[in-house]
Amino acid sequence: MPQIAVTLTDDAIDFAALTESVRSPLAGAVVLFLGTVREMTDGRRTVALDYEAYPDMARDRMQALADDACVRWPVVAAAIVHRLGRMELGDISVAVAVSCPHRKDAFEAGRFLIDQLKAEVPIWKQENWADGSKEWVHPGAPTA
Repeated sequence: MPQIAVTLTDDAIDFAALTESVRSPLAGAVVLFLGTVREMTDGRRTVALDYEAYPDMARDRMQALADDACVRWPVVAAAIVHRLGRMELGDISVAVAVSCPHRKDAFEAGRFLIDQLKAEVPIWKQENWADGSKEWVHPGAPTA
């Protein structure tokens, strides 16, 4: 049975601990994805992001995605963490770590998890632009 952890947090994401949490002698590959706050989006300068969620719904959907990944690939362990609240440039907003016996499966499972998380999980991002304007980005909306 794969080891799965899904978390929403207001705290900084410890990606080293997250990576260690999915390592196993059964896995020859560990893939880590970090989503970070970037400065430029579609030619506009970002100064910060704010994330909000429906926590119970978001955790349930994250768990369902992880369960789905375990059916599709031989996942040994997976961990998904999304941060909520205000984030500054360079901060880590989301992390996905996956371990599998082989790298191809680990890469595919990791990509599936982050892509589906962005498309399906009820977490909203507010872009705070350098010109003082703000804009909400909803799940499933196209992103750069």
